[in-house]
Amino acid sequence: MQFLTQDIKFPNVNEATPDGLLAIGGDLSVERLVYAYKHGIFPWFSEGEPVLWWSPNPRFVLFPERLRVSKSMKQVLRNKDYVVTVNKDFRAVITECSKAKRQGQADTWITNDMIEAYVQLHELGYAKSVEVWDGNELVGGFYGVDLDNGVFCGESMFSKKSNSSKVAFITFIQNTNYKLIDCQVYTNHLESLGAEEISRADFIAYLRV
Repeated sequence: MQFLTQDIKFPNVNEATPDGLLAIGGDLSVERLVYAYKHGIFPWFSEGEPVLWWSPNPRFVLFPERLRVSKSMKQVLRNKDYVVTVNKDFRAVITECSKAKRQGQADTWITNDMIEAYVQLHELGYAKSVEVWDGNELVGGFYGVDLDNGVFCGESMFSKKSNSSKVAFITFIQNTNYKLIDCQVYTNHLESLGAEEISRADFIAYLRV
């Protein structure tokens, strides 16, 4: 296990542990975060821990052309009960994601330092948010990192009303031209939408295309 220094570099992703942990330490500077994402690495840690950097194998991804939209979700989208926006309120979205209760998690991994780091990424054009509104109320959404190479790295989503995060995700994919959506690790929710596992090597290859 490598402990990072101030240098913006990481060990080879093939040196990660079986559960995907690659390195410890470093910081959440824009330069380090952008470098990490472009090399298939992302931070994930809890308050009070050093920064933990991950590159899991296999990698959970969604190919946009394989997106699955159920009949019930198609009806929800047709009803247009919600309004979907992009980059209207990034800070609000990441803050709501940090508050969302996750099964099996006692606390959030989206710490205050993470929020400020990703807000800075957003302000510099590296991160995007998708918002779902019911009138003037923000009821769902997600955020992630845009690598500007056809890959969007999804980070977290939240939902305060039924299907709102699905509306955000589906609408975003259907109205963009990404070749791959990185979902990082397996969830039932994203599998139901068509996400699947690929090898880390294949994922890294997509980053380099």
